[in-house]
Amino acid sequence: MEIAGSVALVTGANRGIGRRYVAELLARGVARVYATARRPELIDASDKRVTPLRLDLLDEKSIIEAADAARDVTLLVNNAGISTGANLLTDDLDLVREDLETHLFGTLRVIRAFAPILGSNGGGAIVNVLSVLSWVATPAAGAYSVAKAAEWGMTNGVRLELAGQGTLVQGVHLGAADTDMMAGREGPRIDPDDVARASLDGVATGQIEVLVDEPARFVKAALSGDPARLYGTPERA
Repeated sequence: MEIAGSVALVTGANRGIGRRYVAELLARGVARVYATARRPELIDASDKRVTPLRLDLLDEKSIIEAADAARDVTLLVNNAGISTGANLLTDDLDLVREDLETHLFGTLRVIRAFAPILGSNGGGAIVNVLSVLSWVATPAAGAYSVAKAAEWGMTNGVRLELAGQGTLVQGVHLGAADTDMMAGREGPRIDPDDVARASLDGVATGQIEVLVDEPARFVKAALSGDPARLYGTPERA
């Protein structure tokens, strides 16, 4: 896909990885970026090519209204998300549902709203920002991992369903980026700019999956082997 001259829409564009996608798209010469967030007043619209829009993954009306306002989109970047930090066994199930409603159903709502628009504009591309936690769980992110695994499966499913209209569907996996969502958590983090660059390089060359960093590459390679490589042996009292 030719990114220069395209029209993009980025969810969760007010901060973190989403904000870096907007900047990278502008640097690559897009004609327009619809930068969306639950609070669009927080979006930097100093570049005249940026159009802020309200879009909340849990508010279907806002998704429909954004789609009505952005009927020239050719590249959709699904980046918006949350992390409740919910424990699967002990925390309120409503928190687990919130992760799933956001990452799986919320992202799917956006895709369903924009898929016909992409088709009418020649096919275009969809980018879903996923995670290494699509493939491996950690004690502090059980609900998030379940939601990202579900979003990964959905990404693969819609890729097949949209192939007929010529829409590229890309999944982006990374360990951790230096964003507000990761504040206070331990471990190495990559620059969010690297995520946007690697993803858009992949869009330009037709890649359906982008593994941004070494943790993503390691876990993906380990999936075909013994799970103990990822989880070890459970300790017993």
